[in-house]
Amino acid sequence: MPELPEVETIAAGLAPLVSGRSIRDIFLMQARVVRGDELEFQRRLLGRKVLDVRRRAKLLILDLDGPLHLVFHLKMTGKVWVPDKGVQPGKHTHLILDLGDEVYVFFDDQRRFGYVTALTPPELESWDFYRGLGPEPLHLSSQDFTDIFQGRKARIKSLLLDQQVIAGIGNIYADEALYMAGIHPCTRAVDLSGDQLEALHCSLQQVLQEAIQAGGSSFRDYRNALGVAGLFQENFKVYGKKGLPCPECGANLESTKVAGRSSCFCPQCQTDG
Repeated sequence: MPELPEVETIAAGLAPLVSGRSIRDIFLMQARVVRGDELEFQRRLLGRKVLDVRRRAKLLILDLDGPLHLVFHLKMTGKVWVPDKGVQPGKHTHLILDLGDEVYVFFDDQRRFGYVTALTPPELESWDFYRGLGPEPLHLSSQDFTDIFQGRKARIKSLLLDQQVIAGIGNIYADEALYMAGIHPCTRAVDLSGDQLEALHCSLQQVLQEAIQAGGSSFRDYRNALGVAGLFQENFKVYGKKGLPCPECGANLESTKVAGRSSCFCPQCQTDG
């Protein structure tokens, strides 16, 4: 699933390609990707100009004049991109926006779990999912981060994955940040010291920033706004590496389940669990 760095990369790449352009036509090949009435969706979008592209948590948001917000939730395999001229839609292309001058935005999704919706500002702000999102991790001070987690009895990995606690973090970057901070994923937040939470804050911000610089992480599906794969997967220390040696101590990496997700860790370097 695209996480904060992947969606941030898409937004940054998409913005210069689409900002200032108007939606001249809409081709909806799979109506189920639209949340709400598809005819009203198309009526709202036609003729709107793209003012900006941004990210909130794992949501990709195109701000349109009107004002109106075009919101994509990419879920597991969603991709929003601008193909080269002449590229034809594939079997997993469910929505195309025609921005004129042979510039198109494709919304592809192999698993079809992703969706798109068009919301006015009041509708966006009153949307339960959006309203319930936690703060952005890259905008938090060390003290604010500590205040969020200190005293909570849940396991730290499950809290990092909870979008209402902190937004945009998924399995990849939670595992990598916990490893970097030397914290076992099963450790309860209440059992972490202030110094450990400060270390986790620094590690999380570092791994997110490095992933953004590398264009995100690509496995099978994620691509940026130009259809190019990210490179951060080449820098993984623990994620998806169960049974391989720890890059620091050489112990075999192990895996456990936290909040229903596989969590890879080093039993020697992350011993707080």
